[in-house]
Formats: sequence, C-alpha cells, structure tokens
Amino acid sequence: MMRYLTAGESHGPCLTGIVEGLPAGMKISSAQINRDLKRRQSGYGRGGRMKIENDQVEILSGLRFNLTTGSPLALKIDNRDWANWKDMMAPEGEEPAQLKRLNSPRPGHADLAGGLKFAHSDLRLVLERSSARETAMRVAIGSLAKTLLSHFEVQIYSHVVRIGEEVSQLTPGELINRIDMIEQSPLRCGNREAELKMIAAIDKAKVEGDSLGGIIELVVTGLPPGLGSYVHWDLRLDSRLAAVVLSVQGMKGVEFGAGFQSAGINGSALHDQIVYKKGAGVIRTTNNAGGLEGGMTNGENLIVRAAMKPIPTLARPLSSVNWDNAEPREAEVERSDVCAVPAAAVVLESVLCWELAVAFKQKFAADSMDEMANAYKYYLEKVNTRLKR
Repeated sequence: MMRYLTAGESHGPCLTGIVEGLPAGMKISSAQINRDLKRRQSGYGRGGRMKIENDQVEILSGLRFNLTTGSPLALKIDNRDWANWKDMMAPEGEEPAQLKRLNSPRPGHADLAGGLKFAHSDLRLVLERSSARETAMRVAIGSLAKTLLSHFEVQIYSHVVRIGEEVSQLTPGELINRIDMIEQSPLRCGNREAELKMIAAIDKAKVEGDSLGGIIELVVTGLPPGLGSYVHWDLRLDSRLAAVVLSVQGMKGVEFGAGFQSAGINGSALHDQIVYKKGAGVIRTTNNAGGLEGGMTNGENLIVRAAMKPIPTLARPLSSVNWDNAEPREAEVERSDVCAVPAAAVVLESVLCWELAVAFKQKFAADSMDEMANAYKYYLEKVNTRLKR
C-alpha cells in the first residue's frame, strides 16, 4: 500500500508529510522536489505570500545516500512567514489578551461550515488548515511519485486552457511539443496571443479587487493498459483520479477526454473504434475516452481537464456576518492571489502522479524497484504479444 498524510497550518512553523509504501532502491533528489516546489510558486497573478516563501524540502527519514529504504519518508517544508505569526499561531503557551480573531466568514471558503463543524469561535482555526498553502507538501509528495513513474517512461504535461473568458486550445501533441515554452510562460500557456489576453484580464480583475479562475488540461503519456480495475467501484481509476483532482482547493469540475461534450455526441461518433494496423497491432483510431475505459487505463494518453473557481478571498470583500452576533458586515480580507490557475496546474500534476503511482504499485506489487521493474517488463511483454499478434 502507498499512502501519505500531511500536517501543518498556513502560518504555522512548517508543513510536514509522512509517505509510506515507496519501493526500496528508488533514487530521490531533493533538488528535483525543490524544482517542482518552485514551479508551484510561480505564475502571473500570485499574491505577496510568494515573495516571502522560498519553499525547500528537508527529507528527515526513509532515505539513505539518495536511495529509498522501504521505510516511511518524513518530509518538512518550513514556513518562512512563521516569523511574523508566532504570537498569533503559537502551538503552546498563553493566548495573547489582544488576539485578533477572524470572525466574519468569507463566502466560498471553508470558514462558515468549518466553524460550525468544529465549534470554533475563531475562524482562523479553519482558515489555517483549509488554506491552499497545504498543497506545497502535496507537490513535494507528488514529485516523489513523478520520479517513480519516470522510471517506467511515464511523463505528465500540463497547461492552462482558460482564464476567465480567455481561451487557449492545444492538441496533446502541440502541448508536448511546446512544453519548454509553457514552462517559461507566466501562465503555463502555449499560445502567446491568448497569454497576453489572459494577463490583461488578470490585471483588470486586480484593479477591480476581483479574482479569476480557469481550466487546466493535463496529458499523461506512457501509461500501460490495465491500471485500475472494473471489478469494484473503489478500484475504478477514473473515480480515483477525479477524487484527487477535486481534493485540490478551488477545483469544482473534472472531465476525461471528451468529457461533458460526450452528452451531446451520438455513440457512433464518440466511441473510439478499435482496429488492427499492420506494424502497430491493435489500436484505437481516436482518443475521446481520454485514455480510460471501464475504470482502467487503455494504453492511450490520459487526458484530464479541471475547472478551478475564482479565489474567494477578494480585495473588494463580499457580504458576510459577524460570527459573534450575526450582524451584517463585510467578509474578512486575507492576503491572497488574484489568479492561481498556473500554480494549480503544478499541484494537479502532483496529485495525479501520486494516484497513478498507487495504481502502478497495486498492479506491479513489489518491495523494491528491481522487483517492480521485472514485474512491469513481464506484463508489458504479455500485453504487446497479444496486441501485435
């Protein structure tokens, strides 16, 4: 079994993670993890927090001379902003007499429901853990999974398809061919004309005290057929991938392949026909399924799109109430981003890679990298023999 837990608050001392189940003998580099952490902090429209933090991971256990031991890995990312919040967020000691409480819930956040659930009088206790700051640790953990998948030549690519009303469309092939450009883009956009329009839209929203969401597309190449299963609902890979996408703060929708467009297409035009092609074997003529059929990968590229809502913390706050007496007032204003869609793309890469790595471990169960590689090679030989006969 592969699993992980994270802990930590947005303005606490640090974020921590415990990762269990990685095979022994896998080479891990903190430098690679830090590169992904830096990618998460980039993007046009980010707020002041990104000027404070410079996320770096520290690996505390489960690694010896850059190789996993099979034991749990313990990870830590320090919060540099903790220095400014020690009095407000101290884990121990006496509560300050003049502690400033957060007492007007922000629409679109976890504040109101979380305050009711845990009976908090100070809604900061909800904000601190529900914050997307938590995704820094999930990116670090996802980077480990990305490293595991790369041993089997599985690669993930992401780009921004839409911000507000501005749209940029690329085919999976164009996305892969333009990935260097996308990595250099402040919006992870592979279309320069669309990028300039997106930047203008973000600037306009910032002036107006507003925020913008968007759509992110991810393509995963090199996946073998048969990850996941059709035999139980909780083993179906599409449902598992949808769950991890929607676990990321701000995500409100997910689709695979043709997705919601499928509802308006006849079955004869939608479903990917299977043919035999000399030299290539059994193939599909299209990929409207997005690489998933019957809860399993089918050998085609995995294509996932996610819709992110606009960030609900606004410089021009929406209406709310006083948490103590229910009198009308404006919602609290916390330091926030105008648009975090490009950064969310990096987070989505991480959570998808983790769940795909879990599916790999389930299919090619092994305690070491050598065992997993042998199991994978044997399976692939069987699959190719049947597809290319």
